[in-house]
Amino acid sequence: MGYGSRTEMARMAKAGGIMLDGVDLTDVTKRIPITPDLPSRMEIDGAPLDPVPGLVILLNKPLGMTCSHKEDGALVYDVLPERWMRRDPAISTIGRLDKQTSGLLLLTDDGDLLHRVISPKRHVKKVYRATLARPLNGTEGDLFASGQLMLEGEDKPLSPAELEVVSPTEALLSVTEGRYHQVRRMFAATGNHVEALHRERLGGLTLPDDLAPGEWKLLNADEIASIFSAS
Repeated sequence: MGYGSRTEMARMAKAGGIMLDGVDLTDVTKRIPITPDLPSRMEIDGAPLDPVPGLVILLNKPLGMTCSHKEDGALVYDVLPERWMRRDPAISTIGRLDKQTSGLLLLTDDGDLLHRVISPKRHVKKVYRATLARPLNGTEGDLFASGQLMLEGEDKPLSPAELEVVSPTEALLSVTEGRYHQVRRMFAATGNHVEALHRERLGGLTLPDDLAPGEWKLLNADEIASIFSAS
């Protein structure tokens, strides 16, 4: 879980830095079952144990952050506790938002969940709010819904997508795929340019109004299940 090496954790336990059920855990040979309630029973250096494997994080991704472990500059992982980058299984983003796209981003160490969310067979809707450089021309909705739109450089048309016009230069677009820069390329195919892009919803999960850019929260079982409730 990233707290330290076996030797470091043994040293911490012997010094009284680990408590289980309110009692100092100094026996470093003791085997502790990893159960969902363990964070409520164990403390490390006076703080509750981190979530056990199977965590899902909802991040309000700010502009300028990259969904990568290795690229230069600000990374989405930078907002998480540093030790979480040493967890095994590793935490990864569920899909990606490009550097200039903000909004709802999920991260998890649950590989099965990750693949369920991004699988084309699941048809999990992703809703984006796009601010455009030029007014909509009125043909976009039918084109996106047709299932016939072919993006430049590809040989397979996009699945049908839903467009909701908010204003002449703003729209909500719901897609079920995750192709490279898909939303930007869809509007580019109509002769327009996306100036700002923000993901508001993933399946039945909506970005909370009180979660500021750069802030994150852990999802509970009901919130995780809601991802698939509107797909």
